[in-house]
Amino acid sequence: MADLSQPFDVLVIGAGNAALCAAITASQEGARVLIIEWAPREFRGGNSRHTRNIRYAHAEATDYVTGPYSVDEYWEDLLRVTAGRTNEALARMVLEMSERVPEWMMRQGVRFQPPLTGTLGLARTNAFFFGGGKTMMNALFAKTEELGAEILYDAQVTGLEIEGGCCKSVSVSVDGETHRVSARAIVVASGGFEANIEWLKEGWGEAAENFLIRGTPYNTGGPLRILLDNGARPVSDADQCHAVPIDARSPKFDGGIATRVDCVIYSIVVNKNAVRFHDEGEDIWPKRYAIWGRLVARQPGQIAYAIIDAKSQGLFMPTIYPAIEADTIRELAEKLELDADVLGKTVKDFNAGVQPGEFDAAQPDGCHTQGVDPPKTNWARKLDTPPYYGYPLRPGITFTYLGVEVDETARVLFGARKKPADNIFAAGELMAGNILGQGYVGGLGLLIGNVFGRIAGEEAARRAAN
Repeated sequence: MADLSQPFDVLVIGAGNAALCAAITASQEGARVLIIEWAPREFRGGNSRHTRNIRYAHAEATDYVTGPYSVDEYWEDLLRVTAGRTNEALARMVLEMSERVPEWMMRQGVRFQPPLTGTLGLARTNAFFFGGGKTMMNALFAKTEELGAEILYDAQVTGLEIEGGCCKSVSVSVDGETHRVSARAIVVASGGFEANIEWLKEGWGEAAENFLIRGTPYNTGGPLRILLDNGARPVSDADQCHAVPIDARSPKFDGGIATRVDCVIYSIVVNKNAVRFHDEGEDIWPKRYAIWGRLVARQPGQIAYAIIDAKSQGLFMPTIYPAIEADTIRELAEKLELDADVLGKTVKDFNAGVQPGEFDAAQPDGCHTQGVDPPKTNWARKLDTPPYYGYPLRPGITFTYLGVEVDETARVLFGARKKPADNIFAAGELMAGNILGQGYVGGLGLLIGNVFGRIAGEEAARRAAN
């Protein structure tokens, strides 16, 4: 174990993407770095090990993306999904810095693969990691260790001694023993509180009991709560989060991206009362999948069912659990434990409202319904070709948005006067709410972690040196 009796230059709390970007950058600036990770080594990497791509601005096609994606287009996408709930200065800074992110990642050993084709609609905007998020994280861990940063696993931060915006020491529990660790600067990059059901209830009430957590069970928000209790300024709200529809049969924690169900835009989605409740075809899936977790969370019992027919099988990413299959809608209703008469009417009314059009699975096609409430604005086709398939859905929480407010140097802001901390920096999910007040666009979370992780690491190393 690292010698905790001697002060470090920079102490990083957490060991996900943002934390390692901070540790690598601080180490490259000459700082002596200690990383504190609550998870055991075999579960290191936080939610980042479940990722697979990063969204970034670029001027032209490359070996990893199929075409240009400008900062202005990126900004418009972000503005649309957040409905303006974003710090424009910080957001634009992240988007502008994004152009150089893949190059930086490759210098640390991360590899990318050729553009991923199919129905995700991300080949132009997002670069995919060769080997996925775990391989990406392993490359960052290897670089971190190569640079000499020390990592302490199975170590829980239980307290921060903060005076006047300056962190004097960090209390760390290891094997039941508490250690007081000092550092000249700290970077808090320990994620949100999505694995803390009691905290989720502060925003969602008892409905949170039915939520499934896509990522690590170690993101319970301990360091975040300590910062807020010490006067750090909160940003966003307790009920704002990145939530997607995942298979209701998934495990409570750590199911990852494999549990996601991507057929929604080709389906009708009904609640436990067997009625539709939202337009399934608003836009391509990467721009709308994150609203569907919240939509399901607002339904009775926090459960819904995506229903397709044989025409739509194979149009979306395979699911980890097999669909529930039936030869008739009535039989499917019985297997899903829905009212067969009501579901039959829902399907009949939907089919009657479908208008003629030319279906295009890859992009919004204008195939819509008329006289149906709610309408379906794209990819509307009659459910008339057996067999029929159903997927039970629950809200899958990826990460929460309630966090701490930061400035452009990643310093945590304290009090009503927004005083920047002397030596406390934040990165990743813990501060992503500055940019994501609501909504989500695929691949942005990892970008925020990379950019602010590097800023925090550089600024923390500079603070330590001075």
